[in-house]
Amino acid sequence: MSRLEFDRLSAAYAAARFAPDAGVAEMRAAFAAGAVPPPAGVSASRTLLGGRPAIALAPEGDAGAAALLYLHGGGYVIGSAETGVGVAAALGRRTGATAFSLDYRLAPEHPFPAALDDAVAAYAELVERYGARALAVAGDSAGGGLAIAALVAARDRGIQLPAAVVVFSPWTDLTMSGESVRDRDGDDPLFEPADLQGYVNRYLPDADRAEFAASPLASPVFAELRGLPPLMVQVGSRELLHDDALRLALNAARADVDVTLESAGRAPHNYQTSVGALAAADAALDRAGAFLAERLPALATRR
Repeated sequence: MSRLEFDRLSAAYAAARFAPDAGVAEMRAAFAAGAVPPPAGVSASRTLLGGRPAIALAPEGDAGAAALLYLHGGGYVIGSAETGVGVAAALGRRTGATAFSLDYRLAPEHPFPAALDDAVAAYAELVERYGARALAVAGDSAGGGLAIAALVAARDRGIQLPAAVVVFSPWTDLTMSGESVRDRDGDDPLFEPADLQGYVNRYLPDADRAEFAASPLASPVFAELRGLPPLMVQVGSRELLHDDALRLALNAARADVDVTLESAGRAPHNYQTSVGALAAADAALDRAGAFLAERLPALATRR
């Protein structure tokens, strides 16, 4: 059944692709139109986190024992706290944690490392509020890569790391050196290599772009991952970014990080964002939620 669902989702992706000449404003408006409100049973409130706007999503009955920082996707160019609500709220409901969907700064107005700085500042504030062992981090696509980069930066700055991290279809290699960028070209229904390059060109400063792209904090597939918390990676096999996820998981395993990797056959990019409309998305988030809750001591004792 999942294959049929994935085929239908892939067809919808192909029909909704941005035109090659689409401008940033047009892309942002179209992406924002896909944002969903929090589901029943989850209250939403606007707040500030690390000096940036965020949406706090609290499941009914949550005692505030744990929190989740969620970083939305969108190639560092589009997306917002609102577009992250669907998956963030779904993870919050499945764990009992209060999820915070962060509105980090976007390129080209705010190129690298603005998004990274915002993510680290937001994470550091949650550490102060909750304590690191009561925290989890998650993100999708560019937000998945940003989640890993932020934890690498936090580790290197002496900030205690969270209990666990989950990433969906993470973009971890802005040099686009993964074989799947070429092998899946024409099969990925959402992206062509030129689309990814367009995001890179907007996110990374013109000067020394190649050097920035290879930086571990822009492309955490090149980072030393030792000491990171237990990691779950979910990805679809049709993605240009398939190797970004596989190499991240392999590098983490080599660094003695506990890793759970799921590669869904014939699934397109970020299929988890179809939560509530796709059974496979709901099931994937069930597994991700269980992974997080089991590693959050404040929640595990209540399950």
